[in-house]
Amino acid sequence: MTGLTTHVLDTALGKPAKGLRIQLVRMAGEAPELIRTVFTNDDGRVNGGPILSGAEFAVGQYELIFHAGEYLKNLGIPLTDPPFLDVIPIRFGISDTTVHYHVPLLLSPYGYSTYRGS
Repeated sequence: MTGLTTHVLDTALGKPAKGLRIQLVRMAGEAPELIRTVFTNDDGRVNGGPILSGAEFAVGQYELIFHAGEYLKNLGIPLTDPPFLDVIPIRFGISDTTVHYHVPLLLSPYGYSTYRGS
């Protein structure tokens, strides 16, 4: 499989982060280009396969923007004003369009981590 996927786990609750809004942006010149907006499903993944695939899956710099503050507020979790973590941008490069890129997010109200998954 080739393309770009993600998976979001809420480490504070110990379960997938359902309903988290994610924007995919291509970093092209001075004006980033919004490619699409998606939401995580019950498993913390995006329905419909890869977020980016086919002809759109091109070499370049990208950013996944995770709207963590909105997700946490929707769960009713008490947050500071402004929240410590609100919008989490993860910028990464795609250099080989013949392989799969997986960019997961482990999330809590006061921390997150990511890595290149498989």
